[in-house]
Amino acid sequence: MSGVLSIANLRLRRGEREILRGVNADVRAGELVALMGLSGGGKTTVLRCVAALETFEDGVIDVGGVVLRPGPAPSRNTIRELRTRVGMVFQLHYLFEHLSAMGNVTLAPMQVAHVPRADAERRATELLEALGVAHRRNALPRELSGGEAQRVAIARAMAMEPPLLLMDEPTASLDPARRGELGETLLQLTTTGRTLVVTTHDDDFARDFATRVIILAEGEVVEEGNPREVLTNPQHAATKRLLQSARSEK
Repeated sequence: MSGVLSIANLRLRRGEREILRGVNADVRAGELVALMGLSGGGKTTVLRCVAALETFEDGVIDVGGVVLRPGPAPSRNTIRELRTRVGMVFQLHYLFEHLSAMGNVTLAPMQVAHVPRADAERRATELLEALGVAHRRNALPRELSGGEAQRVAIARAMAMEPPLLLMDEPTASLDPARRGELGETLLQLTTTGRTLVVTTHDDDFARDFATRVIILAEGEVVEEGNPREVLTNPQHAATKRLLQSARSEK
């Protein structure tokens, strides 16, 4: 399998606090990687750095050949190239409230990639159908359930056809049945060549659907491997604390 994401020695500070302390990770094509850890461990910050939504002090991020380095925000050309490689689905969806589901999904292809409306709508329909929400294509975000909004947000991120999809806590607002449906949907995406990196507190979700788990604690990777092995027989104290916290919330 080829690499679609490489993170080397990623470091980021906010004031006196070191948020990321030398994160290293490699993600291969077709993987569904669960990035796990207690709140404040740096999971979302890693995703934001990969998507160039956050600058960093040290390290290198390579997203399918687009290289991000320390310092000021990347150039407009680099950002444009990066958007063809990676899409991000935020925990709160951030769908445009004044646009229908169809409008949300077609916006970037039409405005950024200059895809003709008919082609953009045809692709959007395919995505919404694959995600089981085509019947809601004309609904506004406020008319969608949490699960429906999540799927529309995934369709929007996929509309630019990025090989890498980042998802921040996608199961946070979903009941167990919806979590299972989402997991099956994400696995289906990997069969079409997509690669996913998902932050989650949900160890059951990671066991059932992730191909690999990476445990982050206090800004660094402390354990990684097969989800069932790592989460059933954790070796690091931070992983054990994460599982204890998850059990207390169930």
